[in-house]
Amino acid sequence: MKTAIVLGTFDGLHAGHRAVIDKAKGFYSVAVTFDMPPKSYFTLEPQLLMQTASRVERLKMLGIDRVDVQHFFDVKNIEALDYLFGLKQKYNPQRIVCGFNYRFGKDANGDTELINKFCVDNDIEFICVEPITEDKTVLSSTYLRGLLREGKVDKAATQIFGGFSFTAPVIHGDARGRTLGFPTANQQYPKEMISPKFGVYISRVTIDGNKYDAITNVGIRPTFKTNTIGCETYIKDFSSNIYGKEITTELLKFVREEKKFSSAAELKNAILNDIKLIEKQEEDNETNI
Repeated sequence: MKTAIVLGTFDGLHAGHRAVIDKAKGFYSVAVTFDMPPKSYFTLEPQLLMQTASRVERLKMLGIDRVDVQHFFDVKNIEALDYLFGLKQKYNPQRIVCGFNYRFGKDANGDTELINKFCVDNDIEFICVEPITEDKTVLSSTYLRGLLREGKVDKAATQIFGGFSFTAPVIHGDARGRTLGFPTANQQYPKEMISPKFGVYISRVTIDGNKYDAITNVGIRPTFKTNTIGCETYIKDFSSNIYGKEITTELLKFVREEKKFSSAAELKNAILNDIKLIEKQEEDNETNI
């Protein structure tokens, strides 16, 4: 079978990414991607909309046959043309597909114009996918990161393939939630992922393939003065011991900002109000069925 390679970081797998992937249908398809967005190596800021393992899994769900994840430092000093010759030698592609703004090679000197010339010279079909817009804005991973920083996770999640979620083990917390009568699953927020706006979210948790409605606080918990980014999730109708188990937390809708409460009682009342939002969400979902 003929081979098509698709090039890009594919972070978030939004509609623009999926348009690139669609052009590889009918071929043995290979996605050549990076473990992290190259920009994050220079800014040293977390960037990912998806953890790498999740992105690989979802690329395959979209029909990609093989995913090759490159480490930026392994290829950053390869001249752009040499990089293309390396792709030809490794994959022998009959088609190469990328987005309109794809850049590569040393100092990001390679662009779609160079790929097109290379493909003409080597009898390879080249397809450059034009931008897709939403609300007159070019749909991009950068745009989606901006939405998450603003707390517009519900809007971002409509474009992120599979929604905005993260997977991490449940760790021991300080048991304050249990003391308040609301035991929580504590997770360290993945350091490589973009931090959404700190606060409380309606969420959905997947444990051993089963999904549960939940409320998740993402942030530094100002009431108790912690400095690391953590996630504390109250899972509705769930009481099993899951310490050490990897669970997936999907953020659905921003509820309120983090707030420093004057007492544990005030915090407890806020949590009770948050739980009512889960119940309202369930009622709304039933109404829409």
